[in-house]
Amino acid sequence: MRLFVGLGNPGAKYQGNRHNIGFMVLDEIARRHGFAPWRRRFQGETSEGTLGGERVILLKPMTFMNESGRSVQEAASFFKISLGDIAAFHDELELPFAKVRVKIGGGIAGHNGLRSISAHVGNDYRRVRLGIGHPGAKELVYNHVLGDFAKAERAQLEAFNDAVSDHVGLLVGGNDSSFQNKVHLTMQAKGFTSKDDNGSAKKPLKN
Repeated sequence: MRLFVGLGNPGAKYQGNRHNIGFMVLDEIARRHGFAPWRRRFQGETSEGTLGGERVILLKPMTFMNESGRSVQEAASFFKISLGDIAAFHDELELPFAKVRVKIGGGIAGHNGLRSISAHVGNDYRRVRLGIGHPGAKELVYNHVLGDFAKAERAQLEAFNDAVSDHVGLLVGGNDSSFQNKVHLTMQAKGFTSKDDNGSAKKPLKN
């Protein structure tokens, strides 16, 4: 069994924020893969289904971002899910918009949701880093993260959420590199060219 956690803030006020891309991706996973209706529990909302032949619990903590770990701890304890079977889907400033990277453990880069999860369950869970881009100056970060995706970004955002959701089953099998590559190639096929951290066009990752 796997626990996929989407990070975000609850309520209509935050629904379209870049900080809520984790919620957006989980909603799309549930929709595209026919998961059960969302239900309130574990200080959050959960939906259950199957990916890659394995049972997966989707969890959106409703505690606000900086207390996400309380919800994750409750769900993981109830289902007896080990740290290695938890994946957190979260916004990542240090990745260009609509780019994805997966890693296990590591630093939290100032992300309050990751900080809370690490404090409650440990640090060595999988992080699915969903690029929202950096505004270019430190003083602009707060408004960028808690601002809505721009109208000009929405077609690319929708394509990105679709691509992540379509290939998310690869994460269940531990095929992180293949997952990254498939998402990248899908975005290219839809006409969205990914860029690396220096702004130059980047070739697809190799498996």
